[in-house]
Amino acid sequence: MENKKEMRNWLDAFKLDHPFVIAGPCSAETEEQVLKIAHELKNSDVSVFRAGIWKPRTRPGGFEGIGEIGLKWLKKAKEETGLLMGTEVATAAHCKLALEYDIDVLWVGARTTANPFAVQEIADTLAGTDKIVLVKNPVNPDMALWLGGVERLHMAGIKNLGVIHRGFSTYEKTKYRNIPEWQIAIELQNKFPDLPLIIDPSHITGNRNMIQEVTQEALDLNYDGMIIETHIDPDNAWSDAAQQVTPDTLKQILKDLKVRKVSGDTADFEQKMTKLRANIDVLDTNLLELLGKRMKVADEIGQVKKDNNVAVLQNSRWNEIQEKMVAEGAKKGLTEEFIVKLFKSIHQESIEHQEKIING
Repeated sequence: MENKKEMRNWLDAFKLDHPFVIAGPCSAETEEQVLKIAHELKNSDVSVFRAGIWKPRTRPGGFEGIGEIGLKWLKKAKEETGLLMGTEVATAAHCKLALEYDIDVLWVGARTTANPFAVQEIADTLAGTDKIVLVKNPVNPDMALWLGGVERLHMAGIKNLGVIHRGFSTYEKTKYRNIPEWQIAIELQNKFPDLPLIIDPSHITGNRNMIQEVTQEALDLNYDGMIIETHIDPDNAWSDAAQQVTPDTLKQILKDLKVRKVSGDTADFEQKMTKLRANIDVLDTNLLELLGKRMKVADEIGQVKKDNNVAVLQNSRWNEIQEKMVAEGAKKGLTEEFIVKLFKSIHQESIEHQEKIING
Protein backbone atom coordinates (compact mmCIF):
# COMPACT_ATOMS: atom_id res chain seq x y z
CA MET A 1 0.00 0.00 0.00
CA GLU A 2 1.36 3.40 -1.01
CA ASN A 3 0.48 6.80 0.36
CA LYS A 4 -1.77 8.70 -2.03
CA LYS A 5 -3.55 12.03 -1.83
CA GLU A 6 -6.77 10.18 -2.68
CA MET A 7 -6.71 8.62 0.81
CA ARG A 8 -8.12 11.90 2.10
CA ASN A 9 -10.94 12.15 -0.42
CA TRP A 10 -13.64 10.90 1.95
CA LEU A 11 -12.55 13.33 4.66
CA ASP A 12 -12.19 16.27 2.27
CA ALA A 13 -15.72 15.58 1.00
CA PHE A 14 -17.09 16.76 4.37
CA LYS A 15 -15.69 20.25 3.56
CA LEU A 16 -15.15 20.99 7.26
CA ASP A 17 -13.61 24.14 8.69
CA HIS A 18 -12.87 22.27 11.93
CA PRO A 19 -11.53 18.82 12.91
CA PHE A 20 -13.67 15.78 12.05
CA VAL A 21 -15.78 14.70 15.04
CA ILE A 22 -17.43 11.38 15.83
CA ALA A 23 -19.41 11.37 19.09
CA GLY A 24 -22.10 9.47 20.93
CA PRO A 25 -22.52 6.94 23.73
CA CYS A 26 -20.16 4.06 24.36
CA SER A 27 -23.21 1.79 24.08
CA ALA A 28 -26.69 2.11 22.65
CA GLU A 29 -28.85 1.35 25.68
CA THR A 30 -32.41 2.33 24.81
CA GLU A 31 -34.14 3.96 21.87
CA GLU A 32 -34.90 7.02 23.98
CA GLN A 33 -31.25 7.38 25.04
CA VAL A 34 -29.95 7.10 21.46
CA LEU A 35 -32.44 9.60 20.03
CA LYS A 36 -32.01 12.09 22.85
CA ILE A 37 -28.21 12.19 22.54
CA ALA A 38 -28.37 12.35 18.74
CA HIS A 39 -30.69 15.36 18.86
CA GLU A 40 -28.39 17.04 21.41
CA LEU A 41 -25.47 16.63 18.99
CA LYS A 42 -27.38 17.60 15.86
CA ASN A 43 -26.46 21.29 15.87
CA SER A 44 -22.77 20.94 16.70
CA ASP A 45 -19.46 20.15 15.02
CA VAL A 46 -20.29 16.42 15.19
CA SER A 47 -20.43 14.79 11.74
CA VAL A 48 -20.96 11.18 12.81
CA PHE A 49 -23.04 9.83 15.67
CA ARG A 50 -21.49 6.75 17.24
CA ALA A 51 -22.98 4.06 19.47
CA GLY A 52 -21.69 0.61 20.39
CA ILE A 53 -24.09 -2.14 19.30
CA TRP A 54 -21.84 -5.07 20.16
CA LYS A 55 -19.49 -4.55 23.11
CA PRO A 56 -16.59 -6.96 23.57
CA ARG A 57 -15.89 -7.09 27.30
CA THR A 58 -12.66 -8.24 28.93
CA ARG A 59 -14.55 -10.57 31.28
CA PRO A 60 -17.94 -12.29 30.87
CA GLY A 61 -21.01 -11.16 32.75
CA GLY A 62 -20.92 -7.49 31.78
CA PHE A 63 -23.16 -5.68 29.32
CA GLU A 64 -22.12 -6.87 25.86
CA GLY A 65 -24.30 -4.66 23.73
CA ILE A 66 -27.97 -4.42 22.82
CA GLY A 67 -27.53 -6.16 19.47
CA GLU A 68 -29.43 -5.73 16.20
CA ILE A 69 -32.31 -3.75 17.66
CA GLY A 70 -29.84 -0.94 18.35
CA LEU A 71 -29.20 -0.62 14.62
CA LYS A 72 -32.88 0.20 14.17
CA TRP A 73 -32.47 3.01 16.68
CA LEU A 74 -29.45 4.36 14.79
CA LYS A 75 -31.40 4.27 11.53
CA LYS A 76 -34.17 6.27 13.18
CA ALA A 77 -31.66 8.74 14.65
CA LYS A 78 -30.20 9.26 11.17
CA GLU A 79 -33.65 9.94 9.72
CA GLU A 80 -34.50 12.44 12.46
CA THR A 81 -31.18 14.32 12.71
CA GLY A 82 -29.40 13.87 9.39
CA LEU A 83 -26.23 12.79 11.21
CA LEU A 84 -24.22 9.94 9.73
CA MET A 85 -24.13 6.81 11.90
CA GLY A 86 -21.12 4.77 13.03
CA THR A 87 -20.45 1.65 15.07
CA GLU A 88 -17.77 -0.96 15.77
CA VAL A 89 -17.80 -4.32 13.97
CA ALA A 90 -15.90 -7.42 14.97
CA THR A 91 -17.33 -10.26 12.85
CA ALA A 92 -18.71 -10.94 9.40
CA ALA A 93 -22.21 -11.08 10.91
CA HIS A 94 -21.76 -7.61 12.42
CA CYS A 95 -20.65 -6.25 9.05
CA LYS A 96 -23.59 -7.74 7.18
CA LEU A 97 -26.08 -6.26 9.65
CA ALA A 98 -24.35 -2.87 9.65
CA LEU A 99 -24.56 -2.74 5.85
CA GLU A 100 -28.18 -3.88 5.93
CA TYR A 101 -29.06 -0.95 8.20
CA ASP A 102 -26.96 1.46 6.10
CA ILE A 103 -24.46 2.39 8.81
CA ASP A 104 -22.11 4.98 7.30
CA VAL A 105 -18.92 4.53 9.32
CA LEU A 106 -17.59 1.21 10.60
CA TRP A 107 -14.50 0.65 12.67
CA VAL A 108 -12.45 -2.33 13.71
CA GLY A 109 -11.82 -2.38 17.46
CA ALA A 110 -8.46 -2.77 19.17
CA ARG A 111 -8.99 -6.40 20.18
CA THR A 112 -10.07 -7.29 16.65
CA THR A 113 -7.16 -5.47 14.99
CA ALA A 114 -4.83 -7.69 17.01
CA ASN A 115 -6.27 -10.75 15.22
CA PRO A 116 -5.36 -10.82 11.49
CA PHE A 117 -7.83 -13.66 10.85
CA ALA A 118 -10.69 -11.55 12.20
CA VAL A 119 -9.60 -8.50 10.20
CA GLN A 120 -9.42 -10.60 7.04
CA GLU A 121 -12.95 -11.88 7.67
CA ILE A 122 -14.16 -8.29 7.98
CA ALA A 123 -12.24 -7.27 4.84
CA ASP A 124 -13.77 -10.12 2.84
CA THR A 125 -17.27 -9.21 4.01
CA LEU A 126 -16.88 -5.48 3.30
CA ALA A 127 -14.96 -5.95 0.03
CA GLY A 128 -15.56 -3.07 -2.33
CA THR A 129 -17.80 -1.10 0.04
CA ASP A 130 -17.96 2.68 -0.23
CA LYS A 131 -18.54 2.98 3.52
CA ILE A 132 -15.91 4.69 5.65
CA VAL A 133 -13.91 2.01 7.48
CA LEU A 134 -11.55 2.93 10.31
CA VAL A 135 -9.01 0.75 12.10
CA LYS A 136 -8.19 1.22 15.78
CA ASN A 137 -4.66 0.44 16.88
CA PRO A 138 -4.21 -3.06 18.34
CA VAL A 139 -4.11 -3.44 22.13
CA ASN A 140 -0.37 -4.13 21.98
CA PRO A 141 2.09 -1.47 20.74
CA ASP A 142 2.75 -2.94 17.29
CA MET A 143 2.69 -0.48 14.40
CA ALA A 144 3.10 -3.24 11.79
CA LEU A 145 0.00 -5.05 13.10
CA TRP A 146 -1.99 -1.81 13.01
CA LEU A 147 -0.89 -1.03 9.49
CA GLY A 148 -1.48 -4.65 8.49
CA GLY A 149 -5.15 -4.28 9.35
CA VAL A 150 -5.43 -1.24 7.07
CA GLU A 151 -3.62 -3.08 4.28
CA ARG A 152 -6.01 -6.04 4.44
CA LEU A 153 -8.97 -3.71 3.99
CA HIS A 154 -7.18 -1.81 1.23
CA MET A 155 -6.48 -5.04 -0.63
CA ALA A 156 -10.21 -5.84 -0.43
CA GLY A 157 -10.92 -2.75 -2.53
CA ILE A 158 -12.07 -0.54 0.33
CA LYS A 159 -11.09 3.02 -0.57
CA ASN A 160 -12.43 5.13 2.32
CA LEU A 161 -9.99 4.19 5.07
CA GLY A 162 -8.61 5.82 8.19
CA VAL A 163 -7.07 4.95 11.55
CA ILE A 164 -8.05 5.59 15.15
CA HIS A 165 -5.42 5.99 17.86
CA ARG A 166 -6.93 4.71 21.13
CA GLY A 167 -3.76 3.95 23.10
CA PHE A 168 -2.10 0.68 24.11
CA SER A 169 -2.73 -1.67 27.00
CA THR A 170 -0.08 -2.11 29.69
CA TYR A 171 0.23 -3.97 32.99
CA GLU A 172 1.71 -0.83 34.53
CA LYS A 173 -0.47 1.62 36.41
CA THR A 174 -0.31 5.09 34.85
CA LYS A 175 -2.60 8.10 34.66
CA TYR A 176 -3.92 6.70 31.39
CA ARG A 177 -6.30 3.83 30.87
CA ASN A 178 -4.31 3.03 27.73
CA ILE A 179 -0.89 4.60 27.23
CA PRO A 180 -0.81 6.83 24.11
CA GLU A 181 2.67 5.82 22.89
CA TRP A 182 2.48 8.84 20.59
CA GLN A 183 5.61 7.85 18.68
CA ILE A 184 3.85 4.82 17.16
CA ALA A 185 1.03 6.93 15.71
CA ILE A 186 3.56 9.53 14.55
CA GLU A 187 5.56 6.81 12.78
CA LEU A 188 2.42 5.62 11.00
CA GLN A 189 1.57 9.22 10.13
CA ASN A 190 5.05 9.71 8.65
CA LYS A 191 4.63 6.62 6.46
CA PHE A 192 1.11 7.56 5.36
CA PRO A 193 0.63 11.32 5.82
CA ASP A 194 -2.61 11.30 3.80
CA LEU A 195 -4.28 8.46 5.73
CA PRO A 196 -6.77 10.22 8.06
CA LEU A 197 -5.72 9.89 11.70
CA ILE A 198 -8.28 10.23 14.49
CA ILE A 199 -7.70 10.39 18.25
CA ASP A 200 -9.81 8.46 20.74
CA PRO A 201 -9.19 10.34 24.00
CA SER A 202 -12.01 8.50 25.78
CA HIS A 203 -10.20 5.16 25.67
CA ILE A 204 -6.73 6.63 26.11
CA THR A 205 -7.67 8.43 29.32
CA GLY A 206 -10.54 6.44 30.78
CA ASN A 207 -11.27 9.73 32.54
CA ARG A 208 -13.61 12.44 31.27
CA ASN A 209 -11.54 15.15 32.97
CA MET A 210 -8.57 14.42 30.71
CA ILE A 211 -10.44 14.35 27.39
CA GLN A 212 -9.64 17.92 26.36
CA GLU A 213 -5.96 17.68 27.31
CA VAL A 214 -5.30 14.58 25.21
CA THR A 215 -7.42 15.80 22.29
CA GLN A 216 -5.48 19.07 22.21
CA GLU A 217 -2.20 17.19 22.24
CA ALA A 218 -3.39 15.15 19.24
CA LEU A 219 -4.44 18.27 17.33
CA ASP A 220 -1.02 19.77 18.07
CA LEU A 221 0.39 16.68 16.33
CA ASN A 222 -1.78 17.34 13.25
CA TYR A 223 -4.43 14.67 13.83
CA ASP A 224 -7.47 15.02 11.59
CA GLY A 225 -10.21 14.50 14.13
CA MET A 226 -11.53 12.79 17.22
CA ILE A 227 -13.99 10.19 18.46
CA ILE A 228 -15.37 11.09 21.89
CA GLU A 229 -17.85 9.09 23.95
CA THR A 230 -20.82 11.26 24.86
CA HIS A 231 -23.79 10.32 27.05
CA ILE A 232 -26.82 12.20 28.33
CA ASP A 233 -26.23 10.74 31.82
CA PRO A 234 -22.58 9.57 31.93
CA ASP A 235 -22.50 8.44 35.56
CA ASN A 236 -25.30 5.96 34.91
CA ALA A 237 -24.04 4.67 31.56
CA TRP A 238 -24.16 0.91 31.12
CA SER A 239 -20.51 0.79 30.03
CA ASP A 240 -17.38 2.96 30.48
CA ALA A 241 -19.18 5.56 32.56
CA ALA A 242 -16.03 7.32 33.81
CA GLN A 243 -14.81 8.31 30.34
CA GLN A 244 -18.03 9.71 28.87
CA VAL A 245 -18.97 13.40 28.76
CA THR A 246 -22.32 15.12 28.39
CA PRO A 247 -23.27 16.73 25.07
CA ASP A 248 -22.88 20.18 26.64
CA THR A 249 -19.40 19.31 27.90
CA LEU A 250 -18.47 17.99 24.47
CA LYS A 251 -19.59 21.22 22.82
CA GLN A 252 -17.50 23.23 25.26
CA ILE A 253 -14.46 21.02 24.62
CA LEU A 254 -14.85 21.51 20.87
CA LYS A 255 -15.17 25.25 21.39
CA ASP A 256 -12.02 25.44 23.55
CA LEU A 257 -9.78 23.31 21.34
CA LYS A 258 -7.15 25.20 19.36
CA VAL A 259 -6.29 24.14 15.82
CA ARG A 260 -2.70 25.05 14.97
CA LYS A 261 -1.29 25.90 11.55
CA VAL A 262 0.81 23.13 10.01
CA SER A 263 3.69 25.56 9.56
CA GLY A 264 4.59 29.22 9.97
CA ASP A 265 4.42 31.54 6.98
CA THR A 266 6.87 34.29 7.93
CA ALA A 267 10.63 34.67 7.55
CA ASP A 268 10.94 35.45 11.26
CA PHE A 269 9.27 32.15 12.19
CA GLU A 270 11.55 30.15 9.88
CA GLN A 271 14.66 31.92 11.20
CA LYS A 272 13.76 31.19 14.83
CA MET A 273 12.90 27.56 14.07
CA THR A 274 16.14 27.01 12.16
CA LYS A 275 18.15 28.31 15.11
CA LEU A 276 16.24 26.26 17.68
CA ARG A 277 16.43 23.08 15.59
CA ALA A 278 20.19 23.53 15.21
CA ASN A 279 20.38 23.75 18.99
CA ILE A 280 18.35 20.54 19.30
CA ASP A 281 20.71 18.78 16.87
CA VAL A 282 23.72 19.71 19.01
CA LEU A 283 22.01 18.57 22.22
CA ASP A 284 20.95 15.26 20.61
CA THR A 285 24.54 14.61 19.54
CA ASN A 286 25.69 15.32 23.10
CA LEU A 287 23.07 12.94 24.46
CA LEU A 288 24.37 10.12 22.24
CA GLU A 289 27.93 10.90 23.32
CA LEU A 290 26.93 10.63 26.99
CA LEU A 291 24.98 7.42 26.41
CA GLY A 292 27.99 5.91 24.65
CA LYS A 293 30.19 6.78 27.66
CA ARG A 294 27.60 5.32 30.04
CA MET A 295 27.60 2.02 28.14
CA LYS A 296 31.39 1.84 28.34
CA VAL A 297 31.05 2.04 32.13
CA ALA A 298 28.38 -0.68 31.92
CA ASP A 299 30.92 -2.81 30.01
CA GLU A 300 33.44 -2.33 32.82
CA ILE A 301 30.80 -3.31 35.39
CA GLY A 302 30.05 -6.40 33.31
CA GLN A 303 33.72 -7.41 33.40
CA VAL A 304 33.89 -6.96 37.19
CA LYS A 305 30.77 -9.11 37.60
CA LYS A 306 32.23 -11.78 35.33
CA ASP A 307 35.48 -11.86 37.27
CA ASN A 308 33.55 -12.32 40.50
CA ASN A 309 30.82 -14.63 39.13
CA VAL A 310 28.04 -12.17 40.02
CA ALA A 311 24.62 -12.08 38.28
CA VAL A 312 23.93 -9.29 35.78
CA LEU A 313 20.61 -8.14 37.23
CA GLN A 314 20.72 -6.35 40.56
CA ASN A 315 17.12 -5.37 41.34
CA SER A 316 17.90 -3.27 44.40
CA ARG A 317 20.37 -1.16 42.40
CA TRP A 318 17.88 -0.71 39.56
CA ASN A 319 15.11 0.37 41.94
CA GLU A 320 17.50 2.83 43.55
CA ILE A 321 18.41 4.36 40.18
CA GLN A 322 14.80 4.59 39.06
CA GLU A 323 13.63 6.29 42.25
CA LYS A 324 16.50 8.76 42.18
CA MET A 325 16.05 9.65 38.50
CA VAL A 326 12.30 10.16 38.84
CA ALA A 327 12.96 12.65 41.65
CA GLU A 328 15.71 14.43 39.70
CA GLY A 329 13.58 14.47 36.55
CA ALA A 330 10.72 16.14 38.39
CA LYS A 331 13.05 18.99 39.35
CA LYS A 332 13.75 19.51 35.66
CA GLY A 333 10.10 19.45 34.60
CA LEU A 334 10.18 15.89 33.23
CA THR A 335 7.26 13.54 33.86
CA GLU A 336 7.62 10.32 35.81
CA GLU A 337 6.24 8.39 32.84
CA PHE A 338 8.98 9.71 30.56
CA ILE A 339 11.80 9.14 33.07
CA VAL A 340 10.72 5.57 33.82
CA LYS A 341 10.44 4.75 30.10
CA LEU A 342 13.80 6.38 29.31
CA PHE A 343 15.76 4.67 32.07
CA LYS A 344 14.13 1.30 31.42
CA SER A 345 15.53 1.52 27.88
CA ILE A 346 18.94 2.56 29.17
CA HIS A 347 18.87 -0.20 31.78
CA GLN A 348 17.93 -2.81 29.16
CA GLU A 349 20.81 -1.70 26.92
CA SER A 350 23.19 -1.90 29.90
CA ILE A 351 22.02 -5.43 30.68
CA GLU A 352 22.60 -6.51 27.08
CA HIS A 353 26.12 -5.03 27.14
CA GLN A 354 26.93 -6.86 30.37
CA GLU A 355 25.48 -10.15 29.17
CA LYS A 356 27.69 -10.08 26.09
CA ILE A 357 30.74 -9.68 28.33
CA ILE A 358 29.73 -12.28 30.92
CA ASN A 359 28.73 -14.85 28.30
CA GLY A 360 31.40 -13.89 25.78
